[in-house]
Amino acid sequence: MTTSNSKSSETTRGRLIGVGVGPGDPGLLTRNAESAIRRADRVVAPTTSTSQPGRAESVVRGALDHVEFTRVSFDMTPNDVDGGESARERSHLAAAARVRPFLDAGETVAFITIGDPNIYSTFPSLVSALRTLGSTPHVSTVPGITAFQDLASRSGTVLLDGSDSLSLVTALSGAEELEHALGYGERAIVVYKGGRYIREISAVLKRFDRLDGAVVGELMGLSGERICSLRDYDADEASYLVTVIVPARLPR
Repeated sequence: MTTSNSKSSETTRGRLIGVGVGPGDPGLLTRNAESAIRRADRVVAPTTSTSQPGRAESVVRGALDHVEFTRVSFDMTPNDVDGGESARERSHLAAAARVRPFLDAGETVAFITIGDPNIYSTFPSLVSALRTLGSTPHVSTVPGITAFQDLASRSGTVLLDGSDSLSLVTALSGAEELEHALGYGERAIVVYKGGRYIREISAVLKRFDRLDGAVVGELMGLSGERICSLRDYDADEASYLVTVIVPARLPR
């Protein structure tokens, strides 16, 4: 509700819920996520092209019937491409402008996202863009199962035990963050979004004597899925949706 002393340019009427739908397998959609989607007035699905369903929409379609989707387009140009950051920011603002009228009308909007809405998701960017436009809906999230949890389970990899610690990094622009994490010793490492640099990731792990035991999961739960040891991965590039687990190194 907008109070009488609120700025006229701001609204706080609708409710925006970031709903994690898991890594790709419709069977990993949680009951809480299903409930949030069914109870929402509108389900917004991110995609790179509104003419095609995005991955989150495909997951929900595989699990639930009779759900209607409002698609919003997000630019996914990486940082190391000229203009990538500004292109993404423009798409965030355009998506916020598309969603804002629903929130201003008092709707409960469920924004679905692969994995978890608080881990490398487009959801925080949408919330930030809405605030830039002067819209302040009630915001909450429903957690989702992550790709690295699914990969650990299906590859039989114990991710953490005892006093182990974990670093979660991305490799959108190369393996620099991975190298930084490797400098902290024997901790387990999860690498997201490193498909274009999968060979570089392998080379860095080999140089640090951490390649043994590393596993890769590509397109988890989706068409084209592949799970194998990183040493056996034989392609020069992988999908954007690729996850690498480097287990904590056991004492020799």
